[in-house]
Amino acid sequence: MFLSNRIQKMQASPIRKLIPYAEQAKKRGIKVYHLNIGQPDIQTPSVFFEYIEKNKNKIVSYTHSAGLYELREKFAEYYSKYDVELSAEDVIVTVGGSEAITFAIAAVADSKDEIIVVEPFYANYNGFASMLDVNLVPVTAKAEDGYALPDNAEFEKKITPRTRGILFSNPSNPTGAVYSKQDMSRILELAKKHDLYVIVDEVYREFVFDGLKPFTVLEFKDYTDRIIMVDSLSKRFSLCGGRVGAFVTKNREIINMVMKMAQSRLSPPMISQIGSIGLLTLGEDYFSEVVEEYRRRRDIVFDEILKIEGVVCKKPKGAFYMSVKLPIEDAEDFVKWMLTDFNVDGATTMVAPLSGFYATDGAGKDEIRIAYVLEAESLKHACNIFRLGVNEYIKSRVKSTEV
Repeated sequence: MFLSNRIQKMQASPIRKLIPYAEQAKKRGIKVYHLNIGQPDIQTPSVFFEYIEKNKNKIVSYTHSAGLYELREKFAEYYSKYDVELSAEDVIVTVGGSEAITFAIAAVADSKDEIIVVEPFYANYNGFASMLDVNLVPVTAKAEDGYALPDNAEFEKKITPRTRGILFSNPSNPTGAVYSKQDMSRILELAKKHDLYVIVDEVYREFVFDGLKPFTVLEFKDYTDRIIMVDSLSKRFSLCGGRVGAFVTKNREIINMVMKMAQSRLSPPMISQIGSIGLLTLGEDYFSEVVEEYRRRRDIVFDEILKIEGVVCKKPKGAFYMSVKLPIEDAEDFVKWMLTDFNVDGATTMVAPLSGFYATDGAGKDEIRIAYVLEAESLKHACNIFRLGVNEYIKSRVKSTEV
């Protein structure tokens, strides 16, 4: 029977597509340390459940398509700490950050139009663009440079009459790179010069280390007509399954147009929205503790990774990911091998191959992403297994070529 070209061309998630290998390993009695997916192990704050309990409804009903007004007010209040003046009308609550990104791309680009992305990028950008028949045009950040934001000249090479916007995350998933206010300013100026939108995915905004201070693109008030900010509570509050995100812009025309899409999917989940109102009452003490925990985890991973001869890895400044160039040819083959052929005392480690986080054919084949989402002792053990696995894999491939 017929299947659309759209669905056939859509890439499988590079984060999840190797899960069957992990499931088979577990059936054989192997413990798998999952560093492949950004699912935090930090407990969801109790205030989320308390707000749901205090605001029980006898019917789980639709909400306003833009989300509960009180939640949108809380989002606007939350951003005010960055000296950003927003109202509830500037916020549309979405089904996770994923829906917000899909809305953003759909709002600014037609079929066959182009969105410039900084690669490697959050792999699901590929899926969102495929569903909308929009082409992602990559500008490549290099492991050797710590995945720093490329120069504007590299972006200008990719701008065509079909270019509609620039999309990237800050801090970056998957690299952990953090772009400065100077970086943001030059990209916004470039967008103004070429009349483009700038879509910034700020899901990991608060997770910055080494004295860096979080900020939002919304602070750049001279460019509000072309800024779309995408947010989510999934990582910040360990609410991945709650599916609460936000589409935020001061551009009233875009808000009005995106509301049509929000109405067509009816509403975000009511119960998660109620709990999220509680989450947005939490103060800076919560964030400082969580950020410090992730900094400790980052340092554990980085110290272990540097013990591998031939790796290319700069210490990331944010998020809870680290991208690494390995001294191997095929990272996906290596990830599979770790699940099928290697363990240490009945345990192995799963990471994500990075090639699926690129739009450039053949790019990232020797790179992986590590999500440091486990507590310290488990993380250290998992990284040690990973390091031993890299060394053993290299030896096994050398032996196979000698036979």
